[in-house]
Amino acid sequence: MLDYTNSEFKSLEELKEIAPSIFTTKGAESTSDKYTHIPTDRVIQDMELLGWKVVDAKEVKARENVGFQKHLVVFRNPDVVINGDDGDTVYPQVLLTNSHDGKNSFTFTAGLFRMICENGLVVADTKFEDFKVKHMGYDFETLQDTIKEIISNLDLTVESMNKMKETELNEEQMFNLAKSFLDMRVEGTNNTYNKDAITEVLDPQRSEDIGNGLWEVFNRVQENIMEGNFEYLTVKGKPRQARIIKNFKQDQDLNKKMFSKALEFVA
Repeated sequence: MLDYTNSEFKSLEELKEIAPSIFTTKGAESTSDKYTHIPTDRVIQDMELLGWKVVDAKEVKARENVGFQKHLVVFRNPDVVINGDDGDTVYPQVLLTNSHDGKNSFTFTAGLFRMICENGLVVADTKFEDFKVKHMGYDFETLQDTIKEIISNLDLTVESMNKMKETELNEEQMFNLAKSFLDMRVEGTNNTYNKDAITEVLDPQRSEDIGNGLWEVFNRVQENIMEGNFEYLTVKGKPRQARIIKNFKQDQDLNKKMFSKALEFVA
């Protein structure tokens, strides 16, 4: 799972240690003549001018094209915050993915940082799509327009959160939500799970997530799924403790699927 727990903003020097591919000064040799190299650190500096600072970064482990691989940068603006009436404070985040091998545009995804559990969620529904900016079309004005559009769509995020908070689930619905999330976690593997795993992922880690509200149930199941707080069954039926998800692409993909699925339960 992505590490959003450090509330301090990252300096450029820290980022060089965490994800050096951010600072690559040219594209990979495999890029075409049409490729325009825009180093990610330029976007980071432009984002800071817009009030968004880096709280986390990661890069894919690579054996080839080292220095050009896909990487993730997470931004937060301390002045942009959603204060819930129930004390559930949430900070919107912008997740930027990029690479310098010519295979990826700048992709901006909306996220949420929940103060209660210091947990990062990735927003995904039919109204809130990712924003892509091509390298050859990048400039400060384009970035500014993209961030403005993301911010303008925050009302959709608040609306989704409020609807989830207003929705109460019965036992069967909670079971089905947890089961659907576990299905996503084991998809593409030979692993399975039993009812004990469903009980485990429904177990709250803190008092604020106790209850049958969709928002509470979603957050505790999402956290347990991402943190690996359950046992799965191998192809031979042996129980194994699930591991925390560290791959940021898997983290984002799974988060999006879970958020979208949870919205299906809105009353």
